[in-house]
Amino acid sequence: MNSTPLTVVQPDGPARGGVIVVQEAFGVNDHIIDVCGRLAAAGWVAVAPHLFHRQATTVVPYSDMDSAMSAIGQLKADEVDADVDAAASTLAELGFEPTSIAVVGFCMGGSVAFQTAVRRRLGAAATFYGGGITQGRFGYPAMASVGEALQTPWHGFYGDLDEGIASEDVETLREVTATAPVASEITRYAHGKHGFHCDARPAVFDAEAAADAWTTTLQWFDAHVAR
Repeated sequence: MNSTPLTVVQPDGPARGGVIVVQEAFGVNDHIIDVCGRLAAAGWVAVAPHLFHRQATTVVPYSDMDSAMSAIGQLKADEVDADVDAAASTLAELGFEPTSIAVVGFCMGGSVAFQTAVRRRLGAAATFYGGGITQGRFGYPAMASVGEALQTPWHGFYGDLDEGIASEDVETLREVTATAPVASEITRYAHGKHGFHCDARPAVFDAEAAADAWTTTLQWFDAHVAR
């Protein structure tokens, strides 16, 4: 029995499918819950696993980057996988086959979404500015070293002004994932910083890039998730 705490947000009407929402380095905070709400408004059942539940602090303020880095430094790939799988199991209990489930992640969660797309065959996956392309994180292999093994159609979204993720690395990832047996795509935003989708962080939020990436993500899910 998995004890992973999950935030579950359901749509008002019939669901298009399920989406696993993987948090940023700050936990399942109001922003991530809001993202779940947006997905539900678009017709999806959203489930966000709380990845910091093994730690004393499960939500970190945006102003406390030291604590955020400490929290993600304690993550282990096998435990994160178990938390993601707990979300998938909850969606399975709601009647969704794996191909009717998508996964989306932001920041460190974007890395997890990618690794999940390598590890499992789901309907679709989307990564917002997920690092770890050339150097593995949390015990995962480097993304570029396993990209050809994607089992789930994957779309990555990156900002050219991201100080932690070089555009050359993003292009390397594009080349590698293009050899995978499933569809893959990368969209880059010339003015996007790390975290450009997070409207709770005015210093990095880019309304234009965020809106485009969100619309494209929903279209990607619609195109690939089985009904």
